[in-house]
Amino acid sequence: MAKFGEGDKRWIVSDRPDGTNVHNWHWSETDCLEYSRTFFSAAFNNLPVTTADGGADGGVAIRITKLDKLSGEAYVNIRKGKIIPGYELSLSISWEGEAKDEGGNCVLKGEGKVEIPYVSDENAGEMPEIRVSFGDDGVIGRKIKEVFLSKAKSVILGKVKEYEDDMGSGGPCRGDVEAKKVPVKSTKAVSGNAGEGNVGKGKEKEKEKEKRGFRRIELSEKFRCRVCDLYEILMDENRWKGFTQSNAKISKEVGGEFSIFDGSVTGVNVELEVGKLIVQKWRFGNWPDGVFSTVKLTFEEPEPGLTVVKLVQTGVPEEDRYGNETVVENTERGWRDLIFQRIRAIFGFGL
Repeated sequence: MAKFGEGDKRWIVSDRPDGTNVHNWHWSETDCLEYSRTFFSAAFNNLPVTTADGGADGGVAIRITKLDKLSGEAYVNIRKGKIIPGYELSLSISWEGEAKDEGGNCVLKGEGKVEIPYVSDENAGEMPEIRVSFGDDGVIGRKIKEVFLSKAKSVILGKVKEYEDDMGSGGPCRGDVEAKKVPVKSTKAVSGNAGEGNVGKGKEKEKEKEKRGFRRIELSEKFRCRVCDLYEILMDENRWKGFTQSNAKISKEVGGEFSIFDGSVTGVNVELEVGKLIVQKWRFGNWPDGVFSTVKLTFEEPEPGLTVVKLVQTGVPEEDRYGNETVVENTERGWRDLIFQRIRAIFGFGL
């Protein structure tokens, strides 16, 4: 072990004659704060969201004008070719809204602000807190703000997700990462009665191996409501939009697809029994391709007006596609804080 203040020579890249960090084996870190500032400046530069044509948006035009401020830290670490992004950012964004009457005359035009106090790699895939304000608090001003929340908020969240995906794939270091080639191991078939015992053991080991890298989540939550009310909330896209303040599309049919939290979570309904059971294939967008967990929600009403929902989620990967090992923790916290707790708060189902 090297003494304090002395680097261990085995890890010093410059010891190699040409100084090359082959396959990014040694730890390398790149500061990405300016890169992040450039990314969001481009993303929020004069971005139109709605027009004041008197259509579905009621004659309200919304435009995201610019990134005012970005502070915090952002970096990308690469070790053995593995990308490890890290960032904790605070963003301030300007926007403007304009309302016109039926004749196309401007009745109010003003500026607003959007504050996103915490965008972090630890919460990648989750919905960050967004604070929206507008200069006019009158009737028309409130209408402009409502249109912004219904139309522009999802646009901003989409840009944040693009940033998370970009950093997860290396950000400015993307070109420095070399893909690893994993050789395919050949397998030999075992035939004859003499090998049956070994084949059985081999299958058991293979089954154990398949379970590695995946975890199970179990939760039990109580609500002061009827069981049918809670079931309906979890299967109704309009109620999802209400308590999460994000876009949602939910089919109520077996085999139907769903998308929640602005598309961060997607899946398909496997089994539905009104007021009793919901089984779904369920995944985050930043999970490895093709990986779906199984969510099973069972509902009980042990006494009138008291509902107990039990959640079992199996097949949750320990790492996302970028190597972050917070998937299980984030998923469990998401169920507690972003779903169950918000249902209690919004619908008054607390005990």
